Amino acid sequence: MSARANHGGGGGWLGVYVLAYLVFLYLPVALIPIFSFNDSIQAAFPLKGFTTAWYQQLAGNDALTGAVMTSLTIGLVAASIATLCGTTIAYMDTHCTSRLAGIISGIARLPILIPGVIVGIALLIFVNLIGLGPSRTAIVAGHVLAGLPTTVVVMRGRFASIPKSIPEAAEDLGAREWLVFWRIMLPLSLPAIGSAFMLAFLISFDEFIIAFFLAGTEPTLPLYIWTQLRFPKSLPVVMALGTVILVVSIVIATAAELLRNRGLAGARIKPAAA
Repeated sequence: MSARANHGGGGGWLGVYVLAYLVFLYLPVALIPIFSFNDSIQAAFPLKGFTTAWYQQLAGNDALTGAVMTSLTIGLVAASIATLCGTTIAYMDTHCTSRLAGIISGIARLPILIPGVIVGIALLIFVNLIGLGPSRTAIVAGHVLAGLPTTVVVMRGRFASIPKSIPEAAEDLGAREWLVFWRIMLPLSLPAIGSAFMLAFLISFDEFIIAFFLAGTEPTLPLYIWTQLRFPKSLPVVMALGTVILVVSIVIATAAELLRNRGLAGARIKPAAA
């Protein structure tokens, strides 16, 4: 009885702690869509009224359209390269006995521990040394570096969850390693590949610090938003834009998580069915 009472009391405090944590984490984010519909340029309570005028101003903004297209282009290219490299590195790490594969995998995940400012400055020096300079290509290189740890982690988990008896059975039947990867491991990993791609795209699309150092004459969407914050009259439009980005990010992140869970569930079910 006493233990149960203690558990109940602990559970109550834990619930309060979790609630306070969620409020601290998400309340500032929730204020953005609230003020984006407020009929005032001031982000303050009480609200002046409901309006969709700030969303209507998003249409027909050539600078905003250019920034969105730049972010989309960079995000798609960087996510594709990061997913391709992450898949290859993760497969080597989980299915090769070479110590080099493990070292490469560790190095690929290392950028997640390096502050973005350091990565941005280092890449800026590097692209200037090789004559590339700040440009879209430089941002793509930086975003590949930023997204690679996530793709490696996602794909390592997926490859590790596939029972080794499956590729071993294929090899016993005479399949070469490349054929095993192409015809067995890759199809089984498609949901995780899609998840890794979407997460890498989100990282690139929302990334600011590296793009700040490497952007040339074509700003990405986060840089465009940052420049607009200097003008108080642009704040409601920025919040409307932030709400759109928030909704799209939630949809993509949810889809990525569903794909990842679908892949993990498939890996758990298939051996039992066999």
